[in-house]
Amino acid sequence: MVQIFVTGGTFDKEYNYIEGKLYFQDTHLPKMLVTGRCTIDADVKTLMMVDSLEMTDADRSIIAHNCQRNEHARILITHGTDTIVQTATYLANANIENKTIVLTGAMIPYAFGTSSDGFFNMGSALAFVQLLPPGIYVVMNGRFFNWDNVRKNRKTGNFETIHPE
Repeated sequence: MVQIFVTGGTFDKEYNYIEGKLYFQDTHLPKMLVTGRCTIDADVKTLMMVDSLEMTDADRSIIAHNCQRNEHARILITHGTDTIVQTATYLANANIENKTIVLTGAMIPYAFGTSSDGFFNMGSALAFVQLLPPGIYVVMNGRFFNWDNVRKNRKTGNFETIHPE
């Protein structure tokens, strides 16, 4: 069983054509799993729907608490890309033992269709959460990164290793 926690981020944003603004309505995860013909036993739970730039340590505490108390050893978290590394660091310092936790997100909302990287990142994250040993990881752009060796390159929009391993 893979536990999926939804926290918001660009991944789940919708576009209001009248106001020209992005907003949250509901998560796309259940639809994505069906569309992707996912056969993994997964439980989707929405913890919050916030933009990661507005995420606080109180929000991160809620995420950590749910990871700690969850019975499943494999946890996937959808998250906004701007502070995904900050949350990964918070979780790494929360003394969560014997669990593989993968955080993923999207640069373009899933609702934008094939221009979104969300579907690809979700598929990659589902694969990596099943294969990686216990620890905290960020999965973006088809790659996994250890929580303490990743950054978002704001010029390219891609995630990259901080220093070569």
